[in-house]
Amino acid sequence: MNRHHAIEDQALDWLVRRDEPNWSESDQSELDQWLAESMAHRAAWLRAEHGWAQADRVRSLGSWGEQAKAEYRAPKWVPTAIAASLLVALGVGGYSLAPQFAGQPKVQQARFDTPVGGHKIVSLADGSKIELNTESIVRTAVDEKSRDVWLDSGEAYFEVKHRDGEPFVVHAGSRTITVLGTKFSVRRDNDRVTVNVIEGRVRVDDGKGRNSSAAIITAGDTAIARAGSTLIAPKSEERVEGAVAWRDGMLTFNLIPLSDVAAEFNRYNRTQLTVDSTVASIPIGGTFQASNVDAFARLLHDAYGLKTEQDGDRIRISN
Repeated sequence: MNRHHAIEDQALDWLVRRDEPNWSESDQSELDQWLAESMAHRAAWLRAEHGWAQADRVRSLGSWGEQAKAEYRAPKWVPTAIAASLLVALGVGGYSLAPQFAGQPKVQQARFDTPVGGHKIVSLADGSKIELNTESIVRTAVDEKSRDVWLDSGEAYFEVKHRDGEPFVVHAGSRTITVLGTKFSVRRDNDRVTVNVIEGRVRVDDGKGRNSSAAIITAGDTAIARAGSTLIAPKSEERVEGAVAWRDGMLTFNLIPLSDVAAEFNRYNRTQLTVDSTVASIPIGGTFQASNVDAFARLLHDAYGLKTEQDGDRIRISN
């Protein structure tokens, strides 16, 4: 992921967070500080905010008929982020949800998990595969009639075997991700759900009944869902490939703030990095072994002259 993509992702995340009911003055202060850091931050924020405003405007026009939805095409001059947000608002296209279990015997669920730094590949009865990242939990219910998976926490990569008329549905909090056959990843951080599509297309639905919204995302797209909002990041295969580098045990960064890099390393290691505010914004680029936090700390000392102090299972990084 390059620096431009990272800033765009941060702007989208801030926008989704702002729509949450528990948004506070402290949150607003953090956002103001982030905006004041650079013109690039402000430009990314304006693009994201304008795209969401357009989506809200279309939503206020009322529900469209199926024919209107089928005929809708975003004007060529509309930026990618705006067009994607319009899809979110209109709920254009998509596969139907998997059958529910009401009125029929429930399929027995299987549970799989990984510890901190763990990695596991699970083969399902239908030929699909799930690859679990660090500290993740999934439950599966797959038989000849339905295919449902619940991502209770963490992150997973899916290779879904196509089966005529039988969608594969991933439940992540209030979101459902529905596919017929594709490759994609889902990451759940509490109520924040991120979907990266490597191949094919998936439908992301907010799962809120009659007032729900949905979007179709295809290869190279990233959907970020939080609270009552879902935003689509501009198409970028590079961004998506970087998001699933963990499958090879690696973390890839391209001029990402040190504070964010440390947060990623902390997902994979019991030894946790803490970053002093004076060095938090230093841009970090490169590919690193996710499980070798000690080597990363040494590199920070050797390359940047930063001070690293270890106290038990914590490494403090400062000037």
